[in-house]
Amino acid sequence: MIQRKASPGRRRNLLIEIGTEELPPGALKFLARSFAESLFQGLVEAGVAQDGSGRHEAYATPRRLAVWVRGVLPRQPGRVVEKRGPALGIAFRSDGTPTEAAEGFARSCGVSVHRLKRVQTERGAWLAHSRSIAGLRLNRIVSDCLDASIRNLPVPKRMRWGEHDHEFVRPVHWILALHGSEVIRIHAFGFKAGRITRGHRFHAPGQIRIASADRYLDTLKSSGFVIADYRARQSIINRQIRRLAAKSGVEAIVDPNMLDEVTGLVEWPVALMGSFDRRYLKLPREVLIATMELHQKYFCTADGRGKLTPGFLVVSNLKSRSPKRVREGNERVLRARLSDAEFFWQADQKRSLESRVDDLAGVMFHKRLGSVLDRSRRIRVLAVRISTILGLETENTALAARLCKADLVTDMVGEFPKLQGVVGRYYALNEGMEKTVSGAIEGHYLPRHAGDRLPSGGVAQSLALADRIDTLCGIFSCGELPTGDRDPFGLRRAALGILRILIEGGLNLDLDLLIDQGMDNYRQSGLEGIDTGGGTTAQVKHFILERMKGYAQDRGIGIDVLLAAQESGDTHPCDLFARSLVVQRFLEERTDTAEALVSANKRIANILSGVTIRTTAFDTEMMSPGPESRLARKMLDVERRIADKFASGEYWKALELMSGLKKPVDLYFDSVMIMVDDPKIRDNRIALLAHLRSLFLSVADLSRVRARP
Repeated sequence: MIQRKASPGRRRNLLIEIGTEELPPGALKFLARSFAESLFQGLVEAGVAQDGSGRHEAYATPRRLAVWVRGVLPRQPGRVVEKRGPALGIAFRSDGTPTEAAEGFARSCGVSVHRLKRVQTERGAWLAHSRSIAGLRLNRIVSDCLDASIRNLPVPKRMRWGEHDHEFVRPVHWILALHGSEVIRIHAFGFKAGRITRGHRFHAPGQIRIASADRYLDTLKSSGFVIADYRARQSIINRQIRRLAAKSGVEAIVDPNMLDEVTGLVEWPVALMGSFDRRYLKLPREVLIATMELHQKYFCTADGRGKLTPGFLVVSNLKSRSPKRVREGNERVLRARLSDAEFFWQADQKRSLESRVDDLAGVMFHKRLGSVLDRSRRIRVLAVRISTILGLETENTALAARLCKADLVTDMVGEFPKLQGVVGRYYALNEGMEKTVSGAIEGHYLPRHAGDRLPSGGVAQSLALADRIDTLCGIFSCGELPTGDRDPFGLRRAALGILRILIEGGLNLDLDLLIDQGMDNYRQSGLEGIDTGGGTTAQVKHFILERMKGYAQDRGIGIDVLLAAQESGDTHPCDLFARSLVVQRFLEERTDTAEALVSANKRIANILSGVTIRTTAFDTEMMSPGPESRLARKMLDVERRIADKFASGEYWKALELMSGLKKPVDLYFDSVMIMVDDPKIRDNRIALLAHLRSLFLSVADLSRVRARP
């Protein structure tokens, strides 16, 4: 089938805007990017837009999602489709009348046989039929792409409004669609698209006419008091708050996530600076920051040494004629918030953490896994076991495990859930507990997210591992595995946290042992309706090791190398990562030697894959002199010399020693027949190769490693 394109018309820039009620600010950047990328790719696939960087832009404000696309055709390129039928020798009889094959082909094309044409090719002559297919108009393409983009938008929960069945992140109030200066006639969410948008809710609440796709940003800014470009708006906010802070001799603390959220809250940013009573600086730094950032979306200020100062920066969504009143209003609201935080701080400390432990019985962890008190008891058993393996005193571990969840029932954590652990650390310190214990109460939540710091010290590490192992074992035993983008219990984050603590913390703990102990805790808990059998245990292990693939790749280790290392049977993630790293480096830095080693492994693996291996013990007395005996002697010598290398984790030196086996292996294969008729000699030779393969496997299964360029 041959296709030839026809001229589709002149390219012009395209603009699509969906006007809504206020969108979730924290997700606005992600929503805008996803919407724009999906719509753009749909246009590219339809053949009306050109792929490449700079070909489209995503715009977003609290009340709109928009996408601008460069150089879009008004319709798909038309095409002439040529369909080839039967060869002439099959299409016609000797008397020239058409056969059933020719008539059937003509019917499928909707024409008579005499309307078919004949095409001569190198392979002979054929019947053929050509027809022209007009490309779809842009309004049809945009409508389809818009529907698909809306449908594929990564929104966990959509809203419905009015009497319609339409669904979106927030109720929709208008649709704008322009191709150059022309309106694209499409319908969405019950609206007919036009060239009308809306300006700022207070400064320019009326309708605004957009003349063309290229006038969108300028018109909204000049007539609507709206800066639609998300990145430009964020840059303005960043400059404003830093300039204001510098004028007061302080520095603005700009958290990237906070900056994203504030950018998603305003359309016309105007920064102001306020202050609060110095007495509130006695509150913990984290409490002050949480009060200002989480509740009020204010940016905190600090001196040159990083110490908080009694000031804040607020980004208003309008240009007030009385900035002083706006500032005073924000100061008044913050004063009330800080007063509440001060009250919680003082009231909480009237009770000890120990006195709160039993209150955890009233806090549900999971309907099938019991309360948080039950969970803290399981964590304590596992954490003490880990500390024992690490050679630590277990008294502090047991105390920290008992108290690690106690701050969940304080007023301060009730107000600021993200401060769990942090609040517990402060309260423990104020009660005079050792820093090892107080630090572990906070540290067992670390790392909280990708790239976060790790728990410091053996007690905190033991507690952090126990916490995550308990979560994974418990949720998996309930059969509630994460699927797709859904991971409500943060199991992927927990698994990655375990790997980071073990690998980056240098803890050479056995993953099998940790999981078995975690499952054993549940077996002894008396809980009903959960599966703690071997299948679930294997699932947990597989789930954690799957996370190791991404972790290794981010650090330059190929998945094939990691899988090769796993074939060694090593279940210690720290050691597994270390040997993977060495193999990766060996492949890259000692290319020729590594290639020889990989080649030898593949050759041995291929031979052994088709035979029955009864034993790896071989008899040197049964060996023929020459290559066979020399290989056996060389292998035993290498095995003896690398024993201490394995014990000390010197895998590089072990690989170098093993690479010396390449030549005797090649000579052996070139000179010795493995599958001889004598069964005793055959089995002895197979045993020699099996022994050799087990030696190679002690580092990694190099037969699974792909060749490096």
